[in-house]
Amino acid sequence: KMLTFKETGIEENIIRAVEELGFERTMPVQEKVIPLLIKEKSQDIIALAQTGTGKTAAFGLPLIQKTDISAMYPQHLILAPTRELCLQIADDLTDFSRYKPSLKIAAVFGGSSMDKQIKKIKDGAQIISATPGRLLDLLRRKVIDLKKIRTVVLDEADEMLSMGFRDDLESILAATPAEKNILLFSATMSDDIKKIADRYMNNPVEIEIGRRNSGSDDVTHVCYTVHARDRYPALKRIVDFHPDIYGIIFCRTRRETQEVADHLVKDGYNAESLHGDLSQPQRNAVMNKFRNKNITLLVATDVAARGLDVDNLTHIINYSLPDESDLYTHRSGRTGRAGRKGTSIVISNLRENIRLSIIEDQIGKEFRHLTVPGGKEICEKQLFHLIDRMEKVEVDNTRITSYLPAIYKKLEWLDREELIKKFVSLEFNRFLNYYKDIPDLNSSRRKEESRGNKTEFTRFFINLGTTDNLQPQKLMGLINEYTGVNNIEVGDIEILKNFSFFETDKTYTDTILNAFRSKKYKNRDIGVEIASKKKSGKKPANKENRKNNRNVNRQKNRKRRNFKNQRGVKALHKIGQAPLK
Repeated sequence: KMLTFKETGIEENIIRAVEELGFERTMPVQEKVIPLLIKEKSQDIIALAQTGTGKTAAFGLPLIQKTDISAMYPQHLILAPTRELCLQIADDLTDFSRYKPSLKIAAVFGGSSMDKQIKKIKDGAQIISATPGRLLDLLRRKVIDLKKIRTVVLDEADEMLSMGFRDDLESILAATPAEKNILLFSATMSDDIKKIADRYMNNPVEIEIGRRNSGSDDVTHVCYTVHARDRYPALKRIVDFHPDIYGIIFCRTRRETQEVADHLVKDGYNAESLHGDLSQPQRNAVMNKFRNKNITLLVATDVAARGLDVDNLTHIINYSLPDESDLYTHRSGRTGRAGRKGTSIVISNLRENIRLSIIEDQIGKEFRHLTVPGGKEICEKQLFHLIDRMEKVEVDNTRITSYLPAIYKKLEWLDREELIKKFVSLEFNRFLNYYKDIPDLNSSRRKEESRGNKTEFTRFFINLGTTDNLQPQKLMGLINEYTGVNNIEVGDIEILKNFSFFETDKTYTDTILNAFRSKKYKNRDIGVEIASKKKSGKKPANKENRKNNRNVNRQKNRKRRNFKNQRGVKALHKIGQAPLK
């Protein structure tokens, strides 16, 4: 049983605010972090915990308690990767400190009025919640002084580093005093996180909630395997099979994100897209609608969803697997939060089995492989959902009573059975019509079933290899990014030293060639051309292999000649014509 907040040492006026927000006992990360931070001289801390585990209260409550409200300058700095998370932290700390009215908190982030933020800082804000870019801008303008900062919190540190904020973080840390506490909160422990810790932290206490880099215990991981071309029909069936779904659908590219969102809206779903092409006002409008549940499906890229803080998501759907397995941990961590249960769904194809295994190793959990629901299953689920809603609906007799006599007279010719049938059909006919005689999407999950309809592949040569740090996941990401097509089936990938080979659905041959034309990778011109088919049991015939084969043959011939010469010398020695070496 977790500690109460009083047992952690938090003062009464903060506990009062926390309890009014509905929290009585601590969560695991709070129970471990708070007692360490409220000490007179606290230590540096690295806390590894998933999103939604109560990290804001873990560092926020002690910071509020330790703030000197008589000192009108910044004392504690919290850095977050996105404006959404920055604002969320500031709002939470404001709620926690409602009975400390003299405490001043400022949120500093881009895309909003800098003048208003500067005014809050000059008015004596003691706790600053900031994004790195805007804070660095204020430092350069010399409108904020961090020389008296006592605590720096790096929240979602792995996200900040993956977004390219490393140089900004180092510049900000250099502007703070040497004597300070650094609190680092992260979902994963990457090499970059270790480097930051080694360079800037002083003997940090490391706290792990759950297994390192693993997924939340409250999240169930499910996989549906379909042909690449059937991803969208499978998505619709999965959504229809969960009538109360409220979740995020993750796509790999901006173009794919917009296409999926457009298709869902066209098909009658409450969905919108969130990606880098949206302006800040557009992004704010989408997020407000999503938080208010005016839309229940948010289709997003990984970058656009960073810092998104919504606690009660029921599902995360991976329409496309991320290029890096770490990103899956971040995606799935957005559901199953604050003690609730959640589900992370992957829609994959047969050729992604290796990537699924890598993710399973990382999160320490196995995927449940399920079949895509059929029409009968979906209709049954929707029907009983409708009946449940009808049973639980509240009847306002004061408003409806005056209409009942006319309604009874209108429907008196119907018996009970007919009335129920018509009521159900009114809402339900569209599902029955749509899912009538629909095809089975699960054939691709068994290799033996797919052999009769095997995809024909074109094999390509690309002038990138291990020397360019090319990996299969990165190559697949380039194919998706450059073509803008989200359902190209990829076959075998062979990464060699200076070049590689890959296969894609023959239908997209010209698309691939045109997409890679005039493209660069790490300042190197990319060359892609059609390669000859790989011969079974033999290495591909290419210049490097032919060169290696010639060298091997030369060595063999040299050995044969040496052996023959040696035999000749031995024979001459026997007849006294040559000395034996």
